[in-house]
Amino acid sequence: NKTGPLINPTNGTIPMSNFILLGFPSLGHLSRTLLCALLSAAYTGTLAGNLCILWAVLQDPHLQRLPMYILLGNFSWLEICYVTATVPRMLSDLVSPGIPISFQACFVQFYFTFSMGATECFFLVAMALDRYLAICHPLHYPVLMCPKLCWALVASCWLSGFLWFIVPVALISQLSFCGSNTLDHFVCDPAPLLAASCTPAPRTEQACYALSSLIIFTTVLFILASYGPVIRAVLRLPSGAKRHKAFSTCTSHLAVMGLFYGSVTVTYVNPAASGDSGKVVTLFYAVGTPLLNPLIYSLKNKEMKEALRRTLTTW
Repeated sequence: NKTGPLINPTNGTIPMSNFILLGFPSLGHLSRTLLCALLSAAYTGTLAGNLCILWAVLQDPHLQRLPMYILLGNFSWLEICYVTATVPRMLSDLVSPGIPISFQACFVQFYFTFSMGATECFFLVAMALDRYLAICHPLHYPVLMCPKLCWALVASCWLSGFLWFIVPVALISQLSFCGSNTLDHFVCDPAPLLAASCTPAPRTEQACYALSSLIIFTTVLFILASYGPVIRAVLRLPSGAKRHKAFSTCTSHLAVMGLFYGSVTVTYVNPAASGDSGKVVTLFYAVGTPLLNPLIYSLKNKEMKEALRRTLTTW
């Protein structure tokens, strides 16, 4: 900037125009190279796995009429967007540490990662609702989860997720940032952003953690409450094959739920989670769970395996 930074006349501070994400500064060159290779492989695997599921659903007219696969196709697209919002920047910082990220780009990443995380919570609830209706109310299921209503549920998940964190993102973006522009993280996260603020903002911090806790606990309670009658209904099924199929679908959903909620609860409900341990947990749910989700759903689901096989043979 040839004219130099503008000084705020009210308090004499120089507003931030960019941040530097520290990532893992203690890692040596060899360790950064290894981590970069692992992240690249995980990112490629995540894109390939979720694109295969999405393509299989789009290419199979039978699956397109089934609510579970409408939800799964949208969930796979969500995972693709989620990792793309964070991983390319992580890789860039590992290859060339110290490259600044602009103030606007940082908050765009912050908004999209949190919005897609909230959307994932709502999709997990929608999947639990779908399993509950299919197993506990099979006669009413075709009416209650017809494609039109299912797509309305999908739209509500996307809309609710992208509205949930608007207020915290707006509040944090209005804070004054001065002094060091380094963020002790590899993504734009509320904790390092609040730490970089010139003045403490306890109410903003409380609002952020309150909204995170609210969406996590309410969606978890809803999912667990729905699985009580589901398990009872499955155990009453007369056929062992039907019980196995129902449990297979439910265990896939519960496995994905456990991976996602376990990691985000440690990070965003517990404000004490910080430093390298907090980064490792963030790395797991930002990269690890999107990679494992398509494996869990494809390996545990017979219809999805057959659809993937048909799709791959046509190529």
